[in-house]
Amino acid sequence: MQKASATKAVLLAAHPTAQVTLVRLDVSSLESVLRAASEIQRRFQRLDYLFLNAGIMPNTHVNFKALISGLFSGKAVHMLSTAEGLITQEDCITADGLQAVFETNFFGHFILIRQLEPLLCCLEKPSLLIWTSSSNARKSAFSLTDYQHSKGKESYSSSKYATDLASVALNKHFNKQGLYSSVVCPGLVMTNLTYGILPSFFWKLLMPIMWIIRFFTKTYTLTPYNGAEAQVWLFRQKPESLNALMKYHSCISPMGKNYVESRKMDVEEETAEIFYQKLLELEKHFLARLNAPLSPK
Repeated sequence: MQKASATKAVLLAAHPTAQVTLVRLDVSSLESVLRAASEIQRRFQRLDYLFLNAGIMPNTHVNFKALISGLFSGKAVHMLSTAEGLITQEDCITADGLQAVFETNFFGHFILIRQLEPLLCCLEKPSLLIWTSSSNARKSAFSLTDYQHSKGKESYSSSKYATDLASVALNKHFNKQGLYSSVVCPGLVMTNLTYGILPSFFWKLLMPIMWIIRFFTKTYTLTPYNGAEAQVWLFRQKPESLNALMKYHSCISPMGKNYVESRKMDVEEETAEIFYQKLLELEKHFLARLNAPLSPK
């Protein structure tokens, strides 16, 4: 809340007539999500946009052998853009009994959406969900029989693929009610989450290489400002004009020009629907346990 208050002050300094409201919300706690949703419903009559951006990548391990050999192969750009084969995570269990990465990166957001449906669904003025996914969202890391990824080592990748699937399913179920969902990829952005993957001295060695690679790939946005290009672009679009099967990528040219590129997601609509039904069952179980009202269908 201290960070949020400081950000609020900066926003109000730049836009004195704006109304900025803070709500405390921890997506790794379903009780916190329910409290926040209740507070939001008390404060507001509708929501136009919901940016779903929270995420963690805990206890990350790097395959240094694959990293070093990959740097000198023809797949260096792909490897550094997607981290495929490079990183694994050691996940843990939350107080809710769920896998931490699954709940934080995805399920907490899903419950928030379900609780806020009355404020989001409006045919006269459509609303848009904007999920932050990743180029690391890979089908091979996800399984319908273990969608929390309790048995694997790529929980981050799995959670981001879950995001892609859920977005497709949400569009199927809610477009006719005026609610739309889109997925973005910010590219490779250097944040606290990224810096936590490797020791600081290793990043100092890698950064010159990364700036060179930026001339050969468009997804090395590197700064949070550049990485937010797709989020801002979506804010300017009509929700009903967007393609539900596309992921919108923040990109940057060698000369530093920001732009957005859409790419078809590697998802099957049938898989998305099966996953959605599993999520509804999981939601029902936890809301009953917390004595909370079931979200509307």
